[in-house]
Amino acid sequence: MSRRTGPLGRRPLRTRLTLVTSAAVALVALGVLAGAYVVIRYELVRQLDLQLKQQAGLVAQQSRGGADQGVLYDQCAWRAAPACAQIVRADPAAPGQDGLVLPVTGATRRVAAGTLGAYYSDITHHGRPMRMLTTPVPGRDGRALQVAARSDSVDQSVEQAGLYLGGVGAVGVLLAAALGHLAARTSLRPVTRLTATAERIAATRDPAHRIELPRYEKGGARRQDEITRLATSFNTMLGELEEAVAAQRRLVADASHELRTPLTALRTNAELLARADRLSTAQRERASDALGRQLREVTGMVNDLIELARDEEPQQLVEQVRLDRLAERCVADARGHWPATLFTADLAGATVPGVPARLARLLSNLLDNAAKFSPAGAMVEVRLARTDGTLDLTVRDHGPGISDEDLPHVFDRFYRSRQARALPGSGLGLAMARQIARAHGAELTAEQAGTGGALFRLSFPGSEPGF
Repeated sequence: MSRRTGPLGRRPLRTRLTLVTSAAVALVALGVLAGAYVVIRYELVRQLDLQLKQQAGLVAQQSRGGADQGVLYDQCAWRAAPACAQIVRADPAAPGQDGLVLPVTGATRRVAAGTLGAYYSDITHHGRPMRMLTTPVPGRDGRALQVAARSDSVDQSVEQAGLYLGGVGAVGVLLAAALGHLAARTSLRPVTRLTATAERIAATRDPAHRIELPRYEKGGARRQDEITRLATSFNTMLGELEEAVAAQRRLVADASHELRTPLTALRTNAELLARADRLSTAQRERASDALGRQLREVTGMVNDLIELARDEEPQQLVEQVRLDRLAERCVADARGHWPATLFTADLAGATVPGVPARLARLLSNLLDNAAKFSPAGAMVEVRLARTDGTLDLTVRDHGPGISDEDLPHVFDRFYRSRQARALPGSGLGLAMARQIARAHGAELTAEQAGTGGALFRLSFPGSEPGF
């Protein structure tokens, strides 16, 4: 089922960000302006109410002791104060209640009777808007005073303030849209560069491209916002991809170079055996033995390349491995493969998580490498011990050792020192051993032994003791 998206969801990210930012800023601005309009209107009406209250006090003082006449001022068209004022009796039939100019309601009679407090109201008198105060007359029961003044000036001021605020709001909305567009464009600039870089990499298949990061701020610290971190992570990913592609190309080139010689020898021996009728029995046997040996070398090299290219361990096969027992079996196998070499083992009980077959391959490669460089009758020492919370398995031979020139490259693929070029092997054993070690969270290092020979150290951090 396809998921429906609204019109906003189909727009580009920059447009959506611009619209959302502009709408947010515009809503805030309009809300502030609406609040300002309400406050202005309230203050203007409040000032008019205070003026009416003061006028009511003055009129009450002037009319104290006078007759109970109804209309006190009848100039409602004037803007001057007081313009309209009258006294209303609680009894509509009382003298002076005829010809009142301001509207009298039941609420007005209740104020005069003392059952209702003073109140303000908006009225229309002869087509003019007015604000009226109805209040009891102090010291004179049964009477209410009504004072009114024109409110059209207040209404005009409120309307004018609304127009001004509306204009400011319109300008604010336009400014918010412009600022939203600028903010979206500035904020998404790294994303635009990221997209362009990704498209360029997809077109050229070259991971050497990088996204240009923002310049450093004052003080030398690079700006660290979400977009910058995304660009930095993308550059890191491109660096890893570039390194992986380069490593793959080196592996293919090295494998092609290393396979060229044995394949040429295979073809030569195969062509020689094709003319077996011209060879003696001894020549045929030598050619057949050489062909078989070269086939085994090529097969072993191809298997090693497959193991190296996999570059991971099957997680479903990981289990707790007794490393001392595994090392003991590997040493026993090495004694059978290298009868001229003396292997000794000093193994402390320890358990590590891993794939038994892969760890056995690692130890076998180390033992074969040590035996290969050991003279006949020399000793290869295997030791498993725990030091400072780290489990170390060391394999030491008493051969010529590793020169300072070769030490940084002993774990490189297809690397073979000058001493090893005359010995059998493909130069992949130690590279595979380090790869297996790192897949198990361990570290494999090589160093010169104190009294001669080479020492390889396999370190497992935080492993459990054996039982």
